[in-house]
Amino acid sequence: MKLYRQVKHTLAFTLVVMVVASCSREEWPALEPVDANDFAANHQEWRKNRREGLVRPFSGVVLWMGLWNLAQGATPFGSDPDLPITLPESDSPPLAGTLHRSGQEITIEPAPNSEISLREGETIEEETLLNNDRSSGTTNLSLGSLGMRIHGEPGTDRLWLRVWDEDSPKRETFQLPESFPVDTNWRISARFEPYGESRALPVADVKDGMLEYQAPGELVFQVNGETHRLIAVADANSTSFHVMLWDPTAIEETYQLGRYLRVPIPVEEGWTIEEEGWTVMDFNRTRNPPCVFSAFSVCALPPRENRLAIPITAGEKRPAEEAY
Repeated sequence: MKLYRQVKHTLAFTLVVMVVASCSREEWPALEPVDANDFAANHQEWRKNRREGLVRPFSGVVLWMGLWNLAQGATPFGSDPDLPITLPESDSPPLAGTLHRSGQEITIEPAPNSEISLREGETIEEETLLNNDRSSGTTNLSLGSLGMRIHGEPGTDRLWLRVWDEDSPKRETFQLPESFPVDTNWRISARFEPYGESRALPVADVKDGMLEYQAPGELVFQVNGETHRLIAVADANSTSFHVMLWDPTAIEETYQLGRYLRVPIPVEEGWTIEEEGWTVMDFNRTRNPPCVFSAFSVCALPPRENRLAIPITAGEKRPAEEAY
């Protein structure tokens, strides 16, 4: 009788496991097959464009050489080492100018004969309002070979002066870190499941602060028949979802704090971000965040919900050596 109860219990447990497994392994639409050679060639072109983007002035992370948090009030800058913001003597006079912050508004007051100009070429001769790079019409400045702008991040009132060197030798010498071998199996169909209304997504950053993004929903995908989810970031003007993720390859092969991925927003006719839709996640394009290439970045870290249990053996690896 005891043996009968044990067998009965085992059979019942097995049935439950089978039911749960069948529910989790729902039918998933397969993507149209792609030619492996064409796919590899397209990926190499993507890698080339990514490399060029990292060394391009304005947005090129590799060229960044300074980031200073701006307090309320006046902050003078120049090559004088006693100033709160010190720039290279080869590009800047001892006092180049003063940044004035009032709330979220920042103006620049140039010092006499400092030669600070708008990047388009017009020299700044009087106090001028600077639009930060989270607003429309970012104000980019030039001083010698240096470029400068005011940097902001979503969901925080912190503002920084970001400086880059357009004559940096890294523009020619920088190389992307290695990637996992490109693999069409990591090109996966994903279903966007909206929340109905966008939710605030607070995340930590590498500067010991907090940023806040807007998350309209989650991307649901399957690997080896198992379903996984990642919170997606986007707003009304986005053309792609931004995904911050961590997976177990970070223990030894990829960047320890996580990686980023861009995922196309579904383009079905009439689709809105409040509706469910299908898209493609190409994990071969999983990339390192800016803080891998520059100490002068404010990288967001993946939220706890985006820590995957499965290794994503695709995309960029961490550099063999420190990149900066």
